[in-house]
Amino acid sequence: MSFDSLGLSPELLRAVSEQGYSEPTPIQAQAIPLILAGRDVQAAAQTGTGKTAGFTLPILHRLQPLASTSVSPAKHPIRCLVLTPTRELAAQVHASVQTYGKYLPLRAAVIYGGINMNPQIKELMAGVEIVVATPGRLLDHVQQRTINLSQVEILVLDEADRMLDMGFIPDIRRILLLLPKQRQNLLFSATFSDDIKKLSGGLLQDPVTIEVARRNATADLVRQVIYPVHKERKRELLVHLIRTEPIPQAIVFMRTKHGANRLCHQLEREGISAVAIHSDKTQVHRTRSLEEFKTGKVSILVATDIAARGLDIDQLPFVVNFELPHVPEDYVHRIGRTGRAGSTGHAYSLVCPEEVKELAAIERLIKTTLEQVLVPGFDQNNPTPEGLDAKGMRSRTGLRRPGTTDTTRAPHRSHGTMVNVPAPEAAPIQARQPMATASAPAAPDLGGGQEAAAVAQEVAPSKVRREPGEHHRGHLSRSHFGRPPMASLGKKPREIPALLGGLIKKST
Repeated sequence: MSFDSLGLSPELLRAVSEQGYSEPTPIQAQAIPLILAGRDVQAAAQTGTGKTAGFTLPILHRLQPLASTSVSPAKHPIRCLVLTPTRELAAQVHASVQTYGKYLPLRAAVIYGGINMNPQIKELMAGVEIVVATPGRLLDHVQQRTINLSQVEILVLDEADRMLDMGFIPDIRRILLLLPKQRQNLLFSATFSDDIKKLSGGLLQDPVTIEVARRNATADLVRQVIYPVHKERKRELLVHLIRTEPIPQAIVFMRTKHGANRLCHQLEREGISAVAIHSDKTQVHRTRSLEEFKTGKVSILVATDIAARGLDIDQLPFVVNFELPHVPEDYVHRIGRTGRAGSTGHAYSLVCPEEVKELAAIERLIKTTLEQVLVPGFDQNNPTPEGLDAKGMRSRTGLRRPGTTDTTRAPHRSHGTMVNVPAPEAAPIQARQPMATASAPAAPDLGGGQEAAAVAQEVAPSKVRREPGEHHRGHLSRSHFGRPPMASLGKKPREIPALLGGLIKKST
């Protein structure tokens, strides 16, 4: 089957041909005819199989008869709304619309947070037919009354499982109230859980479900390997793999933003060029970091799951899960960054004993037992590193295991690594002896004789011997303040209130 047989316009076929594509992927071959027919579609396919073009091409074909070359904004109402969960995915979809619609007089705009709204407002006011947006920034424009969604004919939820997640439901419902009831709804994603299908049942009208591959399946061209390792040695193993595999370019996924920043700094100290992207980074920084990674200026991109969806990097050879995701479906999206468009890829996961449950959930989801590779010197069968118990957890009792040397973590570093310094032997504790003072009166005899006197002397507060002229710490002396008192500067005591600005009246 070729694109010519799908019924697309000559302008679209010309743009597709210029991109080097002649035959549609399975998801494109099934989805394009249904969308052209105006049906609601719920489609699931492996990441990297052309889902974006699967809805971009038919949408452009349907809107082509409504295109106008007029400069009047009234001739360019918003007819298609595409919602995405991340800014990066929104930018990718917008680029796809521009690429395939380059020979059509249709306008498209992308709006997302993290940047100034004024350029977006100017573009919307000029009139656009297609808007690609993230929910939060779209609602900002709705609140500012800079966007009109009353003429939307097609709604697309890309990465629908995340868009319909509990965190997005309130925003999605607010947006749906602003749209016409009669419209075409399209849901595209790499994964579809049963809960997501139930939620989408109230949104779609007589939908057609397309599942090209087995649900939640991963690409066959991606080799998936797990490396057992103790948690505190993951960074060492990652550096070892980067240098010995070798790994020329890879996305390393972390769970937290703080962890991504820390690992990025650690890799740079090892001489490995790396950048970090996550939601705390500005959009300018994220865009620049992605561009440096795509051009090869940076070899390692450390990211949270914000980069797991929507990033389309040509010929990305490696993806590394430094930490397994809590949600098993996110694993499918993570490794979907490699092995795209028919190329091979590798997905490595560094798994510690604390992540056994996450690993089991992932294997149940993808219905595959992942290959396990033991690296000499890093596998969990080696002697447990100092300070860890048999399960890789740090001991909380502080007790030494039999046959080990008591060590403490020194606060100093040597070339970025912690140094174990033997703990100094504790000096024997001597019993406190009461201080004898010549001026201290003898304890009175309370009837107990010498024993009562000894007890009274033990419980009496000890006195600290001071040199003549030395004052107590609490004494307001010259050594207590940073400057000498006024009296020592030759000022008379009665002149001090006047020097304070008259806040204290002079004493008569």
